[in-house]
Amino acid sequence: MEAGYRVHLVNTAAVKQYKDLKHKEDVDDARWLAHLLRLGILPVGYICPKEARGVRDLMRKRNQLVGQRSRQILSIENLLSRDTGGRASANEIKRWQETDIDQLALAESSRLAVKSNVAVMHCLNEQIERLEAEILKKAKLRPDYQGLLTVSGVGKVLALTIALETGEVSRFATVGDFSSYCRCVGSEHRSNGKKKGSDGEGHAGGCEGSGGFGAWRNRRCAGTGRRRYG
Repeated sequence: MEAGYRVHLVNTAAVKQYKDLKHKEDVDDARWLAHLLRLGILPVGYICPKEARGVRDLMRKRNQLVGQRSRQILSIENLLSRDTGGRASANEIKRWQETDIDQLALAESSRLAVKSNVAVMHCLNEQIERLEAEILKKAKLRPDYQGLLTVSGVGKVLALTIALETGEVSRFATVGDFSSYCRCVGSEHRSNGKKKGSDGEGHAGGCEGSGGFGAWRNRRCAGTGRRRYG
């Protein structure tokens, strides 16, 4: 790209494979991709600008660690429910220390298991906070994405994540295209009145699945009829 070439990031999972060929190698694949490109039906993905990739990768790492932290909390909640019939909220568990666990009516083995979960959770908290500090120091939310901060539950880090994963929102022709990209659109295949296969995913990687983003994408300036982003 820096050399002036136009680069296409092909979504190989969406490329229809040609069948019944007796011979197939890289040259044939290249010819087939060129044919799809010429027809205007080559499925391609978004290429994040080089200067933004470092911050975007930090955000993806943060999302990964947040998911791992959630699994630790869910493990604790399940153990408490199974062994005591009680429950504790995620916010309560996040504040737990070993002294708090010692006061729980748990068997010794279960208490040790909870302490292990909590130790891993605190370690993840430390790394998540470290990543968030670096992200907020390096990235700034573009003016056309400021509207994300008005969505309930969306803070600066999540808004930045959505902005960098989405890129130029103008690349989506309709709200439906953006909703599909966010995996908010159900998938259902039927034949003879019966459902075939499985439904599509209901959320986009934990960061773009809220229905509020469709409303944000379709917001219009009062009295102008123009789309407004933020």
